[in-house]
Amino acid sequence: MYAIVEIAGHQFKVEKDQKVFVNRLSTEEGKKVSFDNVLLIGNGNDITLGAPAIDGAQVSAKVLKHLKGDKVIVFKKKRRKGYRVKNGHRQALTEIIIEGITASGAKKAAPKKETKKAEPKAAAPKAEAKKAAPKAKPAAKKATGKADDLKKIEGIGPKIASTLVEAGVATFADLAKTSPEKISEIIAGVRGNHVTDTWPAQAKLAAEGKWDELKKWQDELDGGKA
Repeated sequence: MYAIVEIAGHQFKVEKDQKVFVNRLSTEEGKKVSFDNVLLIGNGNDITLGAPAIDGAQVSAKVLKHLKGDKVIVFKKKRRKGYRVKNGHRQALTEIIIEGITASGAKKAAPKKETKKAEPKAAAPKAEAKKAAPKAKPAAKKATGKADDLKKIEGIGPKIASTLVEAGVATFADLAKTSPEKISEIIAGVRGNHVTDTWPAQAKLAAEGKWDELKKWQDELDGGKA
């Protein structure tokens, strides 16, 4: 028996006891995980198609380990512009082993129920008049000085660089003072798996002008991760 199932945005043809590398899952190593978006199940000459998914079908698996894929170098150049950008990237992956394929009867995980908040009682007209209008939250400060080329940091591409600048992190010094957790929060809307652990330390070397030391370290990094 085999199945075609969607896992982390990609479709895979899987069989029992098969090992598969998928985009990074949030499940911890050693834990079990199940996938309900089964598009097709084949058992000999008997093939069941979903519309688009098969109701009650499920593929169960176990997370073996989290790892990084092969390093890919992205080099961009514009003729007669003096523009050269080199970035390295290693895709964050998860290795899983397929433990079983259920054709029907599997229970899907129940979606989280939204709890309605109790509506507050209407206050007296006099009390409402005394209440001041809530103050608007101040908008995020945009960088006013000249921005550094943040793409020189291993793991940062044009989209991430522009997102950081819009959030006020425009220079190597700004980035060096920002925690990896805060950086991840700022770039949460940028697609992809981004490892921000070493970005502040790289930015500190860049801010201090230690380019040779930074270049030597970046040659040992995998998309921003040591």
